Amino acid sequence: MGVFALPFLVLLALAESPPRADQDVRVPAPATPLNIKPVVLGHVDVVGDEPRYAASTRLDRIGRIWAPVAINGRGPFRLVLATGASHSALTPHLVEKLGIQGNPADTVILRGATGSVAVPMVPIDTLEVGELLMEPQRLAVIPDALGDADGVLGMDELSGMRIHIDFRRDRITIMRSKNQRAAGGFHTIPVSFFEGRLLVVDASMSGIPVKAIIDTGSQTSLGNAALRAALAERRRKEMLEGKLDQVIGSTLDMQVGTRLGTPALTLGPIIVRQSATTFADFEIFKYWKMTDEPAMLVGMDVIGLLDTLIIDYRRKELQVKLPRG
Repeated sequence: MGVFALPFLVLLALAESPPRADQDVRVPAPATPLNIKPVVLGHVDVVGDEPRYAASTRLDRIGRIWAPVAINGRGPFRLVLATGASHSALTPHLVEKLGIQGNPADTVILRGATGSVAVPMVPIDTLEVGELLMEPQRLAVIPDALGDADGVLGMDELSGMRIHIDFRRDRITIMRSKNQRAAGGFHTIPVSFFEGRLLVVDASMSGIPVKAIIDTGSQTSLGNAALRAALAERRRKEMLEGKLDQVIGSTLDMQVGTRLGTPALTLGPIIVRQSATTFADFEIFKYWKMTDEPAMLVGMDVIGLLDTLIIDYRRKELQVKLPRG
């Protein structure tokens, strides 16, 4: 839910914290076995009788976006779409199911929001989802996808692609961008690419400029210590009272942060009110050298409030539609 500069793989955190009672978030019904039927007509749809973009799991209470992915011609398997992950990765149970054999000496450093660990890499022949085709390469084996997912769909080779996520209809479509402008009823938010693939939006909170990284692989929004300090200068009382929050990353390392109600977050023309953020000196901010200026990860607690999210890598923008009312 990153940076990939061999031998580094960055996959972002999945925080173990419930949504605030005063925030309008949709929590799906408990997970049941999925019967995903892919339709390959230049794209892939996830459809069904119950929500498919997210699933309620032991650690993933708000839910994340699942994409149906074929690996080595088999599947579809359920991979979490993580815009904060530089590369795709598989879980050990999927590697075993596929019968893939790797070289034990072939390892990579997995860097998550809360720590890092050396993990094995395994070869695959193909990975297909929509119009995205990845041919022979090596993927990391992550300790856990923190839920029932089979792995993580990172931002590998998404240059020129367009990801359309319809939360209301529980549908995800991945296809090549045709440079389409935003349709009527959509707002446009420009993005820049940090470290090659991270989606960064110039945001603000209480008038404070914030580098906001869009991460669909993170359950909750995370802020660095610099953002908390800047907010405390203007809203001292609100930034002193909070609750302890455990954040579990993709490496399964845990860091304790402070969950605080935060001022309205402005993302381009969009204003998100009644939000909350967990603050700490997270390892990932140190790795990205984002400790001196206010920065945050915008997770699914905010992204999941949208009606529709379109990520157009060719146009370098987000096209978002708000829910009615």
